[in-house]
Amino acid sequence: MAIEVRHSNVPIGDLVLHVAESGASDGPPFLFLHGWPESWRTWLGVMTAADADRPDARVIAIDLPGIGASGGAVEAGSKLRLAETVHALVERLGLTGTTLVGHDAGGMAAYAYLRRFEDVDRVVVMNTVIPGVDPWDEVLRNPYIWHFGLHGVPDLPETLVHGRQAEYFDYFYNVLSADPSRVSAENRAAHAAAYGSREALTAGFDLYRAFPQDARDNAASAKAGDTGTPLLYLRGDHEGGDIDAYARGFRDAGVRNLATATVRDAGHFSQEEQPATVWRLISDFAESTAP
Repeated sequence: MAIEVRHSNVPIGDLVLHVAESGASDGPPFLFLHGWPESWRTWLGVMTAADADRPDARVIAIDLPGIGASGGAVEAGSKLRLAETVHALVERLGLTGTTLVGHDAGGMAAYAYLRRFEDVDRVVVMNTVIPGVDPWDEVLRNPYIWHFGLHGVPDLPETLVHGRQAEYFDYFYNVLSADPSRVSAENRAAHAAAYGSREALTAGFDLYRAFPQDARDNAASAKAGDTGTPLLYLRGDHEGGDIDAYARGFRDAGVRNLATATVRDAGHFSQEEQPATVWRLISDFAESTAP
């Protein structure tokens, strides 16, 4: 079922954020941040499920700065700088009672938001490890995560991937999904187009180049004190890794109000593989943590 998606461009300082919305314009907001190699469109299935389940909700997805239809770029891919940009968007749109959701690198930015700001009601982090938070070091030692190293090299991945975005991205969709066919041809093409320029590729690879700084920022946040904002951590059951180890890492970093859940029959791209299930988990979490 097709839904109505409203598009706008919102200036935030030197940046312009492409914002895609569905649902009620004055409803409880759910704000979605994509990861790599994705665009706002990765959330379209979740937006469709939300429209059928909770048409009163305001569902918002953005292109991260420098990617897709969003212009400019944040400082060296820093997740803290991304969080500050998203915070400015929340203020510009006048959002209250927000559920902030981030997948992959977007989940890293959502976590940075959780530790830096207190104006969202809850945060959902999906399918990612947080720099500097256990089991970060273990993930870095995993040879199957080879792309973290490659993407951190200045200029080289742009040179190798430019003009071959679709083929390169397909490798990750195919290897990291429980069923690669669930990442549709339309979404794959949209994501490849979102990184069509060398500058957009740089904005994407900078998300990886920022990991050392992100780890330092997250360590500083942990030392600064605990956070009571509710956090839900989601992970596909085909993704591998021990979700309990991630939970221990969050708690050791000072997250006092933590819930975890597994998305059945899904890999890394849970929101595209099982969008209705992902929406239900997010919606139930929002209801259970409502003031």
